[in-house]
Amino acid sequence: MRVDLFDFELPADCIALRPARPRDSARLLLVEGDSVSDRQVLDLPQMLEGGDILLFNDTKVIPAQLEGRRGEARIGVTLHKREGVRSWWAFVRNARRLRVGDRIDFDDGVAASVVEKAEDGSILIQIHGDEPVEELLERAGRMPLPPYIASKRATDEADRDDYQTVFARQEGAVAAPTAALHFTGELLEALDARGVLRETATLHVGAGTFLPVKAETIAGHKMHSEWGRIDEATADRLNSARSAGGRLIAVGTTSLRLIESAAAEDGTIRPFEGDTAIFITPGYRFKAVDGLMTNFHLPRSTLFMLVSALMGLDVMKAAYAHAIREGYRFYSYGDSSLLLPERSG
Repeated sequence: MRVDLFDFELPADCIALRPARPRDSARLLLVEGDSVSDRQVLDLPQMLEGGDILLFNDTKVIPAQLEGRRGEARIGVTLHKREGVRSWWAFVRNARRLRVGDRIDFDDGVAASVVEKAEDGSILIQIHGDEPVEELLERAGRMPLPPYIASKRATDEADRDDYQTVFARQEGAVAAPTAALHFTGELLEALDARGVLRETATLHVGAGTFLPVKAETIAGHKMHSEWGRIDEATADRLNSARSAGGRLIAVGTTSLRLIESAAAEDGTIRPFEGDTAIFITPGYRFKAVDGLMTNFHLPRSTLFMLVSALMGLDVMKAAYAHAIREGYRFYSYGDSSLLLPERSG
């Protein structure tokens, strides 16, 4: 399929620069089959049934953006995938000024060396020192807001909370699993009262999620890999809930990609730990997921391809056109959608 099939026009004023407050007051577009209706995230308990399962991603965003120098050259670094205890692959601004072995000096005495330069332009860096890397990043780094927000305003202290979900436990993401940003303690209590189950797994979201698709066809795009884990106990509970008739709703495309990576052909969810580069596009047969809660995605992006695979391209184009007409807020700090395809059988 051609990538331009997934293109659409999005007015710049649709891009949210701050989240809704309170978080669960955001709007939610319910897409069931090919019908759409306007709701709020607060209405989520009424859209689900007792025994349904929400799967959340408990990854925690680290301050992964760094500004540094090599001599007189300014170097911008965005970490995107951990390679070792002190080494990370990074996307680098002004990378042509760097060679293997060069030192980059960041703020507050934090420094790193270039270990390797990859063909795709990313660079492997080794962070100096004996202190845990997480502590050094807290000193020298800032929250890695997506480029469509960072290009319009500076990152500030509010983003340290706003760009983190209430489920964040496992440090390692350089982008938030943004569908879960809408959840509050009050909403979770309402879901509990409804009998909706919830589970967590971990997928460390990489900055590659924001990379544009430059190929003309889907087949020409190389998907980035991310590390994830579902333990045996969680897999067993998910399988049990699904066997009892509950629908498995992934909260976010990261949770969906992880669960589909862990699922066998018969839909059984297996324990999983490792990298996944699963690329879900129209024609993919979903094995374990019955629905998806997700924000609104970029045109021509792998994530818009994913939601089109779940619901159908024509359905999603119509849903997004409706959202634009009705003034929904797009992207990471924007509004939400609940996508429920027609159940087969």
